[in-house]
Amino acid sequence: MNINIPQLYFSKLMRAVVEFDLIQDNDSILIGLSGGKDSLFLTYMLAVLRSRLKKSFTLKAVTIDPLFTKNFSTDSVKKFCHELSIDYFVHRVDINNAIKSSGKNPCFTCAYFRRGAINRIAKEKGCNKVAYAHHQDDAVETLFMNLLYSGQFKTFTPSTYLDRMKLTVIRPLIYFRETETRTAVKYHGVTPVASPCPIDGTTMRQDTKELIKKLTAHYPLFYEHLAAAMRESAVGELWPAVPSRQQLKRKYDAFMKN
Repeated sequence: MNINIPQLYFSKLMRAVVEFDLIQDNDSILIGLSGGKDSLFLTYMLAVLRSRLKKSFTLKAVTIDPLFTKNFSTDSVKKFCHELSIDYFVHRVDINNAIKSSGKNPCFTCAYFRRGAINRIAKEKGCNKVAYAHHQDDAVETLFMNLLYSGQFKTFTPSTYLDRMKLTVIRPLIYFRETETRTAVKYHGVTPVASPCPIDGTTMRQDTKELIKKLTAHYPLFYEHLAAAMRESAVGELWPAVPSRQQLKRKYDAFMKN
């Protein structure tokens, strides 16, 4: 496969890698490759980076088969990885039954079991990092979802160290918009694997995505302002954290004594 990308894409990738210290010499990186457009793009971009950088790092990729369907084929993904000289694995996890028996939010359960499986495989394969294909839209949507559904102002970070697993999770596509990943995959003639998720397109994330789109139509800078708000430097004057009952009692007792 002829590995090449527009300079603008390479610059965005390099900005994330350099700014957030995502890749170092001798890293062994396991890519979470679902077969969707974003993870295919990530795999391709990391192959580009491996061919251009002077740093020495290895790439492996794994697809989790959640057993949602009986005909989940990964043949095209296997061929894609072979052409990029990336070791590829498929691991079956019965997420389908886990969702049915957990009684929890299906997206939460699915993500929990996927991450757990990928982390274990990373350790088994001798990898010190796991790469996910989350892009900027994902980060902005997560920020807005947390605000809407849990009253928390937070999102995921470009690099996260998992102390218990001794693994670092990296997200090299953090400066890419979703429209760019979609365009890039079409440009290289790669056919994404259809999502086997039975509720694909009807999730809280999809609702949030559509709400952001509607609000941006009314307020053209809405998305950009959400993206800017993810930075620590963007946090202005906020109320202090909610005190515990013990802290509040101490303050109350001290106030009543005076």
